[in-house]
Amino acid sequence: MKTPFVLLTVLISTTPLAMCDSIPTNITPKVIVNTSAEPIAFGRFQPTWESLSHYECPEWFRDAKFGIWAHWGPQCQAEDGDWYARHMYEEGSGPYKFHLAHYGHPSVFGFKDVIHEWKAEKWNPDKLVALYKRVGAQYFFALANHHDNFDNYDSKYQPWNSTKIGPKKDLIGGWAKAARAQGLPFGVSVHTAHAWSWYEVTQGADKSGDKAGVPYDGKLTKADGKGKWWDGLDPQDLYEQRHTPSPGFERGNSIHSRWNWGNGVSQPDQAYCEKFYNRTADLIKKYQPDLIYFDDTVLPLWPVSDAGLKIAADFYNTNLKKTGGKSDGVLFGKILNDEERKCLVWDIERGVPNSLLPYAWQTDTCIGGWHYDRAAYDRNLYKSAKTVVHMLADIVSKNGNLLLNIPVRGDGSIDDKEEKVLEDVAAWMDINKQCIFGTRPWKTFGEGPASEGTALSAQGFNEGRGKPFTAEDVRFTTGKDGSLYAILLGWPTQPVSIKSLGITTGGKVARVQLLGSSEIQHWKQTDDALTIEAPQAKLKSDIAAVYKISL
Repeated sequence: MKTPFVLLTVLISTTPLAMCDSIPTNITPKVIVNTSAEPIAFGRFQPTWESLSHYECPEWFRDAKFGIWAHWGPQCQAEDGDWYARHMYEEGSGPYKFHLAHYGHPSVFGFKDVIHEWKAEKWNPDKLVALYKRVGAQYFFALANHHDNFDNYDSKYQPWNSTKIGPKKDLIGGWAKAARAQGLPFGVSVHTAHAWSWYEVTQGADKSGDKAGVPYDGKLTKADGKGKWWDGLDPQDLYEQRHTPSPGFERGNSIHSRWNWGNGVSQPDQAYCEKFYNRTADLIKKYQPDLIYFDDTVLPLWPVSDAGLKIAADFYNTNLKKTGGKSDGVLFGKILNDEERKCLVWDIERGVPNSLLPYAWQTDTCIGGWHYDRAAYDRNLYKSAKTVVHMLADIVSKNGNLLLNIPVRGDGSIDDKEEKVLEDVAAWMDINKQCIFGTRPWKTFGEGPASEGTALSAQGFNEGRGKPFTAEDVRFTTGKDGSLYAILLGWPTQPVSIKSLGITTGGKVARVQLLGSSEIQHWKQTDDALTIEAPQAKLKSDIAAVYKISL
């Protein structure tokens, strides 16, 4: 059965609602990239929307349900939160003040210099990925590059990469090897299409103080590096500011309403689009990822360029070769219309729809911030294992997958509080994983006080806005053997009445079993509901009770 894909990407909680609109497919891009340096892999797919519409979501992804992501790059070195490489150039912002105190003024010590300090000295990908698999991850993602335009791999087209600068290690190569050693499909996330406008703040200068009017380092060139640590490198290969910036670029929030390359944003040129295409095609050929996540509305650089269409065709054809002609790769995009959902998998950032969807989709979220933030650790701001499990059950009941980011410190390690969250998720999975992996939705996703949820906004961002889950909230999944699972989003201390499982609505129940328990369950079914008495004893993990029901 064909499964449409849609992706929805959200940047931060202040992203405006105007970004909810998808970009139509009936636009002719102005920049047509040349693929002679990196030819599109030969195969079934052509770089057109009509051709991509024949894509089918692989069953392995629908079975997987849960992935873990290392959203890790040089912006984690400061351990001061998301978008550090942009916010450090916004005069008066928290990261700007942090940068002054820890590194100096961005006219002297810019983000290029932060990269130079990043060493990833404690990075052990084999240990981390093994942990993630034990927790229950069925696929693993790593950050190939972010809006900071730095490639975390041996990049043929970007001199500013992790094999030459900073860690001087092939990070994507290391992650890929570790994932495959654990038998996990490997994904890469690609965010750098927006460096052109995202980095425009590096062209600015302070408006006040003793550095007023002194330009930040965003317009430096190769010639300026003589005698410095970056001698021989061109900062413009990193900052990409060889253009007049967009009007109002100095405003910190100006980027959000322009994420779809509209609202007066400066338009990427031919060289920029071709470099992005070549870098991504090189990434696909070198590391053969099974999944690619784009942090873009629909596809990267759409509708300015056809680069995204050509990358999609190349990726799908490359994966067809690996599998002998069977659709196997998964490509994510955001804010998709009905036509685009046939071509890509919909990714919803930090959000969950309030209904069961007919096609495969994914939520991406994080237990803290996307980039490591020491303040989140110090202030105990991480999501609990209970929150993660409840989100996972809600998402899976609606035909989705959860991709969970575990922030990695600059040195390549994760902290003890993150490990505790993961251990608690693993304890629940040890008992209840059969209600998650390999399942499909039931005829209704669930019921209970929190079931109405809230509407998605922008790329998603409705996470935590609804009523809190309780044991009265039930989510349903079905196993391939015909079993029905009722997942209670809490631990029941009194009888639970499930209206969807009345005789007239759900059919005759033959057996009720609490997963992980040998206790005989006491239950009663009427025409209107199935009522289950509360268990006598709690299990090792009591953050969500799961009943296996035979009909």
